[in-house]
Amino acid sequence: MTFIGVSISFIFVNLLGVGLASGVSTNPGWDEIYHTSSGALLLAGFDGLGGFGTFCAVVVTLELCSNAVPSLYAAALDFQVLGKVWKAIPRYFWVTVAAIIYLVCAVAGREQLFLIFQNFLALMGYWRAMFVMIVFEGHVIFRRHRGFDWAAYEDQSKLPIGAAAPISFLVGWVGPIVGMYQVWWIGPVAKQVGDTGADLGIWLGIAITAVIFPPLRF
Repeated sequence: MTFIGVSISFIFVNLLGVGLASGVSTNPGWDEIYHTSSGALLLAGFDGLGGFGTFCAVVVTLELCSNAVPSLYAAALDFQVLGKVWKAIPRYFWVTVAAIIYLVCAVAGREQLFLIFQNFLALMGYWRAMFVMIVFEGHVIFRRHRGFDWAAYEDQSKLPIGAAAPISFLVGWVGPIVGMYQVWWIGPVAKQVGDTGADLGIWLGIAITAVIFPPLRF
């Protein structure tokens, strides 16, 4: 039921995005508004609903703040798993630190924030794909039958060196570097695909990481 609920909500929101994008390509007024900001385009999409549309736009804007809450909490947990010293510091402190960091980034990049997100999210797609492959292989190949000793995760003497994951991750970046197709970098492999090129960075990164990690982990 959770999967169905999440899927339906994502599909609905994505369809709204498709509608706004279609309006940009067919309505010159929306195209001009879009070049002002994506928020202005969202307001234009609600114009036909009058005052209720303005209310909906405000609700959607506030949802951006609520979407940050799970990420802030996750960031606090990430800080605490760095070690016992980090864990001793209260979680609310790390939530505050993370909020200050993203607030400073937002204020500093407000004039070019959309462009920054476009560039940053592209890089996030590459590293997340390789990270997921490492976790997947670690679970399926090495932990499927042995399971996890949850009592030992803070005992360094019972843990592996942990070199396999970062080494395979760093080597895996060769794939995105030679295969990505972005406005700021086009890899030599990406240039060879067809007449216009194609972004193969994620797939090359996954493939290289999948090959490198198992022998290093053994």
